[in-house]
Amino acid sequence: MHVENLLGDQNLGLRPLWADGASLRREISGVTVTDLEDPVRFVRAGEAVLSGLVWWTAQDGEGKADRFVRALRAADAAVLLAGEETHGAVPDELIEACARHGMPLAGVPPHVMFRAVTESVYVQQWGELSRRHALPAHLRERLGRLLAQDAGPGAILAAAFAHLRTGTAASVLTGAGRTVAATPAGSGSDGVFEGAGAAVPVEADGLSPYERWELRLSDPDAVPPGLVHEVAAVLARCQEALARRGAAARRAAGELGALLAGPGADGDAGGADIERGLRACGLPAEGPYRVIAAATGSRRGGAAEGALAEVAAWTATGPAAVGRLPDGTAFAVVAANVAGDQPADRSPDQPGDGSADGSAGVWSRVAACVPDEPLYGGTGTPAAGPRELAGALAEARYALSCASGGAPGVSALVDTAGLGGLGALLAGVPASVRAVYSRTVLGPLFDAETASAAALLETLRAFLTCDCSWARTAEALHLHVNTVHYRVRRIEHFTGRDLSRLPDRLDLWTALLCRGTGEG
Repeated sequence: MHVENLLGDQNLGLRPLWADGASLRREISGVTVTDLEDPVRFVRAGEAVLSGLVWWTAQDGEGKADRFVRALRAADAAVLLAGEETHGAVPDELIEACARHGMPLAGVPPHVMFRAVTESVYVQQWGELSRRHALPAHLRERLGRLLAQDAGPGAILAAAFAHLRTGTAASVLTGAGRTVAATPAGSGSDGVFEGAGAAVPVEADGLSPYERWELRLSDPDAVPPGLVHEVAAVLARCQEALARRGAAARRAAGELGALLAGPGADGDAGGADIERGLRACGLPAEGPYRVIAAATGSRRGGAAEGALAEVAAWTATGPAAVGRLPDGTAFAVVAANVAGDQPADRSPDQPGDGSADGSAGVWSRVAACVPDEPLYGGTGTPAAGPRELAGALAEARYALSCASGGAPGVSALVDTAGLGGLGALLAGVPASVRAVYSRTVLGPLFDAETASAAALLETLRAFLTCDCSWARTAEALHLHVNTVHYRVRRIEHFTGRDLSRLPDRLDLWTALLCRGTGEG
């Protein structure tokens, strides 16, 4: 479908307000409905953009209209369809901005439902493919209507394979193996076919690798390859629509995160704001809650949030909110499990029970979706109620620092309850702070550039490891005990510490751990 076909559709009655000849011949790839001030992240090239204009007011002037249209141009949208119901007409400022930036514009009369426009595009789009692809025309039209009606993957999968009489089972899985949708007998208890089957990737745009779907068939030879790939393309559109609808939930979670990370989050006023934030995220007003923080080795935006969303889908037995803190850290707030509950999309045999152990059980499966990039996570004590959430978030963020600092490059989920050693605890301290502390305490021994300094550093480590036993230290280092006495006196001289005192021993042992020469 081209822009001129859509604007000229008499059944819709759109009001063309601005377009030039070249833009009218642009092919439309799909439809996005948005009322974000900056829609660029959710608009794909060639899409028609439907907006109710609730983001604009007369006080905004032409500035906000110009920014909105520039964002659409940056995303390479094909046409803007502006609803007239909110303001009675399309504002002149928006018309002028579209003319300035070369963006075709049409008004959508109040009596025309946005869904009618969406259906018109998708039905026409899938109908035009009937001459070249494997899906029957009536089935393609039905799938197009299901997309326009915001149907989920289960409905699309059922409709796509209902007409087959081969008994082929189909399932939609995530990269971590979670079943998203399945035809009857389409998957085992863990979402994986007992046989080898075949998998076709669902190539949805704008998603992290942790959220990718694949279409798996039990008997690929019984289904025409063209049909399989077309169904995968429909599922990709479905997943993209789900992601767009989920964007508001991510924003609400981000606002909740800003409250939890801000000052006064544990006060009376802060508690009231947090309760409102929880309701906006669809979370219960009463706990307990579990908080997880996450980061990846990638700079790709949204990767950690995607990983957390998949972990929550595996482990959460109640609502979950996934978003980003003001500093960019991904986090999730999960309503703690109720005994016996299981998420609707997970069988009782699948791992995960909403607990820290359940999260750890699937962490490696999710991390394996991107094997060349580490996935770090942190969690802590469950929050009993809204006022404890800020503390739970602080614990989760520190545990995240421990996960990324303990073994860089290795995926890990750390629970603060598992920080059973000083080395594990110190891993959460920033590397620069650890280096400053170690250099301050060890003094001239820190760099160990000379043979004598290196020998003293080795002796200090051995002496503390041997519980300050002169004889065992001498035996471990193959030295005379008098040599150990001499070296310890030199260590005390250079560091200003007395190794007969426990506090000074702890200071030096901590400095060794921070330097990386101690034992955990």
